[in-house]
Amino acid sequence: MKKYIYISLGILCVVLGCIGVVTPVLPTTPFLLLAAFLFSRSSTKLHDMLLKNKVFGKYLYNYFNNVPIPLKEKIVSIAFLWAGLGSTFYFADLSRTVIVILLIIGVAVSIHIATLGMWRR
Repeated sequence: MKKYIYISLGILCVVLGCIGVVTPVLPTTPFLLLAAFLFSRSSTKLHDMLLKNKVFGKYLYNYFNNVPIPLKEKIVSIAFLWAGLGSTFYFADLSRTVIVILLIIGVAVSIHIATLGMWRR
C-alpha cells in the first residue's frame, strides 16, 4: 500500500514539476527532487525513467552528483529569482510579514544556487 502511495505522490510531483517549467510561480526542481526520492523508495523503473528523461535527467543527475553549475547559469537563475520576487513585491499587495518571509526564502535559495557544486565528493 505504501508503495502505491509513493508512486502516486511521485507522479503528482512530476506533473507539478512539468507545470513549473512553464509557470514562474511554481518551482520545478523541488518537485522533481521529491519525485526522485519517492520513486527511489517505490519503483526502480520510474526512478530510472525520471533520471534518464531527456529534459530532466541531466539536471537531476548533476544535482545528485554535486556537479557544478556553470557560473553564467547561476547568475541567470539568481537574476530570474530576484526579478520574480521583485515583480511580486511591486504588483502584489503583501503584508510586511509575507515580504520578510519571501526575502528570507530568496536569500536562502540564492545561497543554495550559488554554492551548488562547490563541495564535490
